[in-house]
Amino acid sequence: MKTTFKMLALSAATAVSLTFVSHSYAASSSFTDLTNIAAKDKIIALQEQGIVRGISETLFAPNETITAAQGIQLIVNAANLNLDLVRFLVEPKATDYFKNADDDAWYANALITASVNGVELPADLDPNKKWTREAFTHYLIRTIEAHSNLPMMNLAPVEINDEEDLTIEYSGSIQRALAYDAMKLDEQGNFRPKAEISRAEAAELIYNVLEYVKAHPAPSPQPEPETGSETNA
Repeated sequence: MKTTFKMLALSAATAVSLTFVSHSYAASSSFTDLTNIAAKDKIIALQEQGIVRGISETLFAPNETITAAQGIQLIVNAANLNLDLVRFLVEPKATDYFKNADDDAWYANALITASVNGVELPADLDPNKKWTREAFTHYLIRTIEAHSNLPMMNLAPVEINDEEDLTIEYSGSIQRALAYDAMKLDEQGNFRPKAEISRAEAAELIYNVLEYVKAHPAPSPQPEPETGSETNA
């Protein structure tokens, strides 16, 4: 069971906008392994925004699959989640939220950041388990939707040939990802939900959904009507 910490200014942290700060190291791409990758330009664009990194200065490893921990770090980066406005009375540990986590692992802060910012991950998450296409899609879409106030849409479900392979609780997020044009089915109309997701696929999905967010900004809040001060004599 997750431990609940008393925090100050949590609502402000969860309301952080989708702005991205470029890092100096990402001014230009030097990846040498993207030549035949269809999402090359999208990967480079995300690198320039500081959202993705390579496994080295020259290698992105587009065909390598990602673990849950790596996927969560990507989601945290994509939604620009942080702990800047959060003050803990007790310093949190990753294992306070995820029993299978390692408090000394590189991913510990990403797991804490995701949980504090409302990313709904299972408490028995295995950070080292390879993530599937359906799992990454579900958690990314849910997180981006929660932190960008996307307008509601009338959804006409797409027919997915391998729909019987989908995890039921992920199906809505996947349908919305298709509606956002963040991803497409393959030529056979399959989603391949249980296939492990590659770094290139994850990056392309992130790029596409963020482009949708930019094209569909949240509506501006309407000013409250003025109230009269007159009273009956």
